[in-house]
Amino acid sequence: MPPSHPTDASPAPQAGDPGPRHPQAPTLATPRLTLTGHVPADLDHCAAMWADARVYAMIGGSPRSREEVWIRLLRSIGQWTAFGYGSWIVRETATGRLIGEMGLIEARRAILPPIDGPGAIGPEMGWTLTGDAQGQGYASEAMAAVLAWADPRIAATTCIIDPGNAPSLRLAERLGYRLRIEGRYRDAPILILDRRA
Repeated sequence: MPPSHPTDASPAPQAGDPGPRHPQAPTLATPRLTLTGHVPADLDHCAAMWADARVYAMIGGSPRSREEVWIRLLRSIGQWTAFGYGSWIVRETATGRLIGEMGLIEARRAILPPIDGPGAIGPEMGWTLTGDAQGQGYASEAMAAVLAWADPRIAATTCIIDPGNAPSLRLAERLGYRLRIEGRYRDAPILILDRRA
């Protein structure tokens, strides 16, 4: 089955298509940051990030186990091959320190109303920063680079944000996301926002 959100840069794969369309994430750079594709060696840093309450408090409300982070990391690697887009690891260029993950996600979440499948606006966009990196403008800077890459390829994206996550809601508004509807995910309210390129 072809992906629900093919990119303009690459044709949608057909059933039985043997090869990848885009095997890895391109490297993006900003004045302070370098965004690269995930690699297995990122596991320890990603696991530490997802164990920090400052990170998960508004993203699910509980820490991710190392196993969950490993599966998430592998999904991030695989999305580039399956869909021609995906997410990036964000690092401070000067120090090499991992400070977050952001980009396009094919999560296939059980959200009501559904945000993927038939009638979907576009793939999900997400951003996460380590607790120490929050409040320094890194998310805006990195997301500007992500959207500069995505906009010529993907007509629209969706994001979901906890109604209590005021910093993320402010960032989404600055990036051009507009509220579509309030939904539910894992028996909790969630705001569903859309953005057109």
